[in-house]
This record gives sequence, structure tokens and C-alpha cells, in this order.
Amino acid sequence: MDLDGIEDRRTEWFVPSFGPLKLRILIGLLFLPYTGMVLAYGVIGSMMADHIHWNRVWAIVVIYFLALGIGGHALDALGSKGLKPWGKVLSQRGLLILAITSIIGAYTIGIYYMVLYTPLLWLIAIPEGFFLLAYNLEWFNGRFHTDGWFALSWGSLPVLGGYILQTNQVSFASLLVAASMGLLSLVEIKASRPYKKMKRELHANGKTIERDQIQWLEAILKSISLGIILLGVGFLIWRLTGS
Repeated sequence: MDLDGIEDRRTEWFVPSFGPLKLRILIGLLFLPYTGMVLAYGVIGSMMADHIHWNRVWAIVVIYFLALGIGGHALDALGSKGLKPWGKVLSQRGLLILAITSIIGAYTIGIYYMVLYTPLLWLIAIPEGFFLLAYNLEWFNGRFHTDGWFALSWGSLPVLGGYILQTNQVSFASLLVAASMGLLSLVEIKASRPYKKMKRELHANGKTIERDQIQWLEAILKSISLGIILLGVGFLIWRLTGS
């Protein structure tokens, strides 16, 4: 199997180091720590509601896992301007099928709730659908493939999505929390971009001078992703147990 162009991604800290190659690549494609951050944002927004509809909590988690965790990252691999971050292990046709089916699944769930219970959620679903395509496929010459739009689309909006799915309204507090989570996402993407570039250069040129910087950035990425995931889990346990 052709491994050309994937050594830098195959050795990422979130990609398993054992098992069949295709399975490892599929798990890597999900970017689980970063996807976990977005799922945690949806949970955090949900937990801000006075009354929790638990079926809607699980719905927001499934929606973002399908739409972003699978669909968005499959589109990102397709829209990487010929770089093929996972080599030829995943075909373009396979990535396209994966993206379409997962996004359709996510919007099917979302539309069910928007039609019956939370029409205000359209204010999140429409821009998220746009960013899902424009950011990952780098439409408009990459105008929306920037750190700021990343922070808004995969940091702030999931918080509001979780809150609106529970309440069908927006509060000042939810806007503040959404802004704070957006800023944390900004930290993550600011560290991720140079980290990815250095990893690629290390693989291509063997620049050992960058190893310390890579480890430093990797520590930041691990800390912020785990911290936010634990925050979401903590809020979830707090509301489940009432203490």
C-alpha cells in the first residue's frame, strides 16, 4: 500500500500506533481530541439550560460528531489543495461518500428537532452548513479557512447550538460562554497550524532543531483539548447527579 505523503499525519499523537493501517488512518481522520472539544462545547451549551432535555443533549453530540467529526474532516482531506494528508489510503470517492452520508445524517437529526421543537436552531444550522463546506473545501480562495472563522464555527456556534436546542432561545450568558469557548478554540488553532507545518517539515527534511518546538506545541494541544473535554464531562456529571 502506498504510504507516500502520510508519514507526518500517521505519527500524529492522536493516531493509533498499532493495528491495520486503514483503521489507524480512519481513526486519525476523526481528529478525536479536537472533535471531542467541539462535542464538549455542545454539551456545555446544553448544560446551561434550566431544564435539560437529555435526548437533545445526545442529539447535539451525535449531530456534531457526524457533521464535523466525520463529514467535515472528510471534506478537509478532499479540500487540502492536492496535499493528500492521508496519502492514497483513503480514496477521494470514499471520502466523498463518507462526507455526504454523515452530513445528511446530521442534518436529518437536526431538521427533526428544528421542525418540531426548536426553529431558532436554523440560525446555527445554516451558517454551520456553510462553514462546513467553505472552511473545509477552502472555497473563495480560502477566505473562510482562517483562525477567526475556525474559532467562530467550531468554538462559539456549537455552544449556542447546544443551548438553543435545549431552550429555543439565546441568552446573554450563553453568548458570553460561546465567546469564551471561541477564544479557547483560537488558542488551539494558533498552536495547531505551526505544529502541523513543523511536523511536515520534520518528515520531509529531518529538521531535528524543530523537535523541541513540536513537543512544546503538542503539549499545548493535548492540554487544551483534554481540559475542554473534561470541562464538558464535568458539567454533564454535575447536571446528571445534581451535585
